[in-house]
Amino acid sequence: MDKMIIDGGERLEGEVTISGAKNAALPIMAATLLADGTSVLENIPDLRDIRTIAELLRRLGAQVDLDSGRAEINTSPVNNLIAPYDLVRTMRASVLVLGPLLARHGRAQVSLPGGCAIGTRPINLHLKGLAAMGAEITLEHGYVKAKAPSQGLQGAEIFLDLPTVTGTENLLMAAVLAEGTTVLRNAAREPEISDLAGALSAMGAQIEGSGTDVITVQGVKSLEAMSYNVMPDRIEAGTFMVAAGVTHGRITMRQVPLATLTTVENRLRQAGLTFDRQGEDAVVVTGPAVINSVDVKTEPYPGFPTDMQAQFMALMCLASGLSVITETVFDNRFIHVDELKRMGADIRLSGNTAIVEGLPSLLGAPVMATDLRASASLVLAGLAAKGQTELSRVYHLDRGYERIEEKLSALGARIRRIKA
Repeated sequence: MDKMIIDGGERLEGEVTISGAKNAALPIMAATLLADGTSVLENIPDLRDIRTIAELLRRLGAQVDLDSGRAEINTSPVNNLIAPYDLVRTMRASVLVLGPLLARHGRAQVSLPGGCAIGTRPINLHLKGLAAMGAEITLEHGYVKAKAPSQGLQGAEIFLDLPTVTGTENLLMAAVLAEGTTVLRNAAREPEISDLAGALSAMGAQIEGSGTDVITVQGVKSLEAMSYNVMPDRIEAGTFMVAAGVTHGRITMRQVPLATLTTVENRLRQAGLTFDRQGEDAVVVTGPAVINSVDVKTEPYPGFPTDMQAQFMALMCLASGLSVITETVFDNRFIHVDELKRMGADIRLSGNTAIVEGLPSLLGAPVMATDLRASASLVLAGLAAKGQTELSRVYHLDRGYERIEEKLSALGARIRRIKA
């Protein structure tokens, strides 16, 4: 099991290119199941989760070729409609094949994803929506078994009790081949959903309202394989912005989805970071000499993203004054706090709120990653800390950051990966 060794205290400076968005690539790869033929996807990041869904598609019978940011997926040979536990348990997003398989082939059997390190994330809203479209849903031996009516899925009015991202995506993919009109109300508004809608439209789907809380889909009889370029990763971009802040550095960032980062940018500006935009997708981010304390509260998009909470906390650990960070999206998403405290951070928890008293510096220490974004916060803390930080369980990091140690090294960080 690999470890990351970070010798902190270096000011980061230079240029970095943001990779494709994992959270957009995963549903778009699943969407290829909606049509026969070979789809070609560009800007696919080289990540553990991408390799997992590629393997899942192969288990279903698809031919998948991943190479240098490009995915070619031939779904014509798909002949297996079962997503097994051994893959789904490693990545909750595997449940995204449920909607496409059901819509295209009329049935599907997908393992329940179970819990998650950042709290329970049930799929009941996915199943409720599919049932509203006429699907017969049963739960047997840890699997969801879904069967469409003989005439296929039917359009429906679906109200989501919560704006679930994967639920919105699953139902959107099911709706594009349903007969008639489907309206998703209280839909999630994340940019990755809009990117999925763009990919589905490239396949011939008729979708209106993506990016709003009401999405209307007019079902079509069939779709075609697509060519599509996946959006850049807004969370990776936000993480590198924070890296500039914690190291008082200056980073030029390319391929940045700036329009999706307004809330993050506003909070970082309040913290003292400066942003010099260079066109629509490039920005120079400079960290301040003194970091200001800023309160944040996570909310569904366009609010402050829960996926940036841990990284922002690492920044606030070094701020001047007291900050309050409130997590409203996931329970149990403060599990990185104990690890930051091992580095000297002054953090007190009260329910879903963390009270952070900023300090002049942190101290390097052995720490352990507990989930994807927690691991990113520990890397950021290690970059700023005095002395050496040893981060274990970096496989969490590999789920969502492409070659992060190489990118940080190119900016001047002293960071290396070793075999444990």
